[in-house]
Amino acid sequence: MVQNREIAVKQLGLIDYKAALAVQEAYYNAIIDRKCGRLTAQQATQPSPASYLLFCQHPPVYTLGRGGGMDHLLVDPATLQAESIALYHVNRGGAITYHGPGQLVVYPIIDLELFFTDIHRYLRLLETAVIETLAYFNIPSTRFPGLTGVWLPADQTTKRCDRKICAIGIKVSRWVTMHGLALNVNNDLAPFGNIIPCGIAKAVTSMQQELNQAISVMAVSDILEQNILNKLNFV
Repeated sequence: MVQNREIAVKQLGLIDYKAALAVQEAYYNAIIDRKCGRLTAQQATQPSPASYLLFCQHPPVYTLGRGGGMDHLLVDPATLQAESIALYHVNRGGAITYHGPGQLVVYPIIDLELFFTDIHRYLRLLETAVIETLAYFNIPSTRFPGLTGVWLPADQTTKRCDRKICAIGIKVSRWVTMHGLALNVNNDLAPFGNIIPCGIAKAVTSMQQELNQAISVMAVSDILEQNILNKLNFV
């Protein structure tokens, strides 16, 4: 089998979380099967991308990763039902987070063996791609030591505290990645008040809130796509 570093980009639009998870798993399992030689002779000869970048938005949903507990959800099931917010337990790292319309979600299904075999480096790559994307839109951001994700530091001039703008949670098996990042663009931030986001009691923000204007999610998607691809293609 000829190895390749092609990365196919898929725009899934506004898609239910469960449906998007099924798409992730289909691509992920196909890569694992190919790596493990579990394909038929016909399948093995068919060309396929080595990796994928899936871009989407979700209807309101909380997802709880392996690193969190139900104590990070601050409301009862009746409240979730009343607010029409779904809840899923998922096999990514990290704790609880929220997805909703106006938030850009990216699921890289990447065979890291074609690039580098270092999970921490991969997480820093995603963070850097987001930081550079925010800089393009004139939003200075950073990473905090010991915390995964992208943050805006406290600003004494505006009296604003540390606040998170992008959550990251992944799964890696046989060096193939799943799950990914969620960048707050224009989404409603109120549902974050029902949780302890990522298990960290800090404020959450969005690009819209920082710039005091709505931003095109597709415009952000285009810049973030190029930043991720550039970083993977030049490693």
